[in-house]
Order: sequence, then C-alpha cells, then structure tokens
Amino acid sequence: MTAPAHPAGQARTQLSRAIAPDVARGVMLLLIALAHAPGFVSDRVPAAANTVAELLRSLLAENQARSMFIVLFGYAMGQLLYRQEARGTGPAETRGLLRRRGLVLVGVGLAHSALLVPLDIVATYGFALLFLAAMVTTRDRVLLWTAGGALPLGIAMISWTYQRSVAAELSGEPAGMVPYMSATYPAHVLSGLPGWLPDAVLGVVVVVPGMLFGIWAARRRYLDEPQEHAVLLRRTAVGLLLLALASRLPQALVVAGFWVPTATSTEWVLAVLHTSGGYLGGVGLAALVGVVFVGRRATGGAVATALAALGQRSLTFYLVQSLVWLLLFYPFTLDLAGTVSFAGAAVIATAVWVASVGLALVMARAGVPGPAEVLVRRLSYRRRR
Repeated sequence: MTAPAHPAGQARTQLSRAIAPDVARGVMLLLIALAHAPGFVSDRVPAAANTVAELLRSLLAENQARSMFIVLFGYAMGQLLYRQEARGTGPAETRGLLRRRGLVLVGVGLAHSALLVPLDIVATYGFALLFLAAMVTTRDRVLLWTAGGALPLGIAMISWTYQRSVAAELSGEPAGMVPYMSATYPAHVLSGLPGWLPDAVLGVVVVVPGMLFGIWAARRRYLDEPQEHAVLLRRTAVGLLLLALASRLPQALVVAGFWVPTATSTEWVLAVLHTSGGYLGGVGLAALVGVVFVGRRATGGAVATALAALGQRSLTFYLVQSLVWLLLFYPFTLDLAGTVSFAGAAVIATAVWVASVGLALVMARAGVPGPAEVLVRRLSYRRRR
C-alpha cells in the first residue's frame, strides 16, 4: 500500500504554491555560499576577521547548509508527489517521473562538477531518486525507518571526510579546494571526471535520511501550512537549533583556533557531534522559516517575496554561485585564491547571495523562471503541463 501524498481529508484543490518552502530555499543559498566560497582561498592567517569568519562558517554553514539543502529537496519531492496525486496521476507514472527527473539531475550534476566546480550534490540527488523512486510513495513508517537506518552511515561518512580536512588544516597543510585547482580550464574539466561517479553514488547515503524525512514532512504540509503546525514548528526550531549549537560549538572552536584537542579520539568525537548537529540544524532552520510565517499573510511581505523568488530558482542560482567561484578564484580566471582572505571570501559569498536575491526578484516580476528549473522540468515530463 502507498501512503497518501497529502493528509487525509485535505482538499486536493488547495495546491497553490506556499511561500514558506521557497523562502527556506532562498535562505539556504546564503548558507551554501558561506560554506563554499571560503573553501576556494588559501589565506587562513589567524587574524581577527578570519577567526570570526572561521567560527561562524563552522557553526552556521559547514555540514549544516548541506543538510538543510537535502531536507528541502526531499520536501520539494513530497510537494511534487501530492501535486501529481491531486492531478490524478497514478503511483507508477509518478515513480516514472521521479526516475526521469533523477536522470536529468545526474546530467546536470555531471555538467556542474566538470564545467564549474567539483562541489556537486545535484547528481547525488539524481542517483537517490533513481535508487529510491520505488519507495518514495510508500508508507510513512518505511520512509522513517529507512531514513533512520541510513542516518548513522551518513554521519560516519561526512565525519570521516570532515575530520580529515580539519586535521590537515590544523597541521598546516593547504586547505579547501586550492591544492586541487588546475592551471588550465581543459585540465580542470578533465581532472574531476575520474572521481565524479563514485563520489556521487556514495553520497546517496548522505542524502537518504534528510530526503526521506523531507518527503515525510511534505506529506503533512508543515511548511505549506505553518499556521496549522505552529506549536510543533516552534518546538522543533528551538529544540533542534539549540542542540545543533551545543553539539557544533566545540568543533567550531577548534577550527577557529581557540582549542586544540590533544587526543585523536577527541577529534573524532567532535567531528561526529558537528556532523550530527548539522543534520539537526538543517531541520531546525527549515522549521524556523515556518515559525516566521505563522500568523502572517500568505505573501509574507517584500523581503519574503524576494527570498521566495530566489528559492523558486534555487537550482539556477546554486549553479550561478559555482560559476562565480570559478570566475573569481581559479588560476585560469581571476586567480584570487591567494589574494582574498578567508573573511573576504565570506563577504564575497554574502554579496553574491544579496545580488542573487535582487536578480531573482527582477526575474520574478518579469515572469522569467530559472533556466535550470525549466530545463529539468522539460526533460522530466513527457509532455508539458
């Protein structure tokens, strides 16, 4: 049996686009920019500005932006599922749609990783849909048990990678993407291809918990109808964000240079806590956006409208961010990796996000959708809807 794609008794005609999930995606892009841009510079001298930037990045963005991204991706899939059901689409056809979308995302992710920067998660989403399309319409219990079963593996995988990078940075080795930058664009394109497929496929383990949880949350329309779930959203936001802060702060202090653990076991414990807190914080941040919209009118005001415009074009501007990093930091472009400080990269990330909000709002007012969203939609559906 398959679970209903919307709560029992809910009118299927009430499927107008809710603003809160889009606002959450717009905010998410700021965290992604802050997580990624500083990784393209080599200046990590322990100046005051760099120290503050390192602390805030580790505390707010690193390993947490990804989790929010994944949960919101799953939520979007849940929205797609109940919209398809409202149109009378059967489960088999819906699963076919998800598989086609998965193939398209794999292609987009490959292009992103090869042509722009090798920090892709889109292809991993695509593989996740290919592997899990058969079960995304199943019962809630199956979704949650599968998510829970994959969670320890996801935490272990991220923690292992993260701890290696932190240890390398603390030992004085070059950090981030700088050691892997190619001198020419053709070499850059070719360098990432050998490891792209295994990285994208193995990353599915990281994606599964948040993706399935997001689908489960979308079935209850937590962000679509925040006023109906105000108490739960408030408790979730406050509780999970406090837990995330407490579990991520020790590692953030290490990364910022305030504390140097003396035992390797301590380093691994801190990495696991930081990663686990990232999963919690990703859910908590999404819930916080829902809390903000409780009691507000549907449009949410000018700022919310602008953020929603960005969220509706999140894939497009995720790719735009990567294009900016390529143009600014690589040796064959402006080559600012050795010039811009860690704090400067964080400022650039924020400026890029602000510009993205403005451009997305202009596009929305002109009725122009995101090109990447249009591409995925046209290639996913057998006919235009």
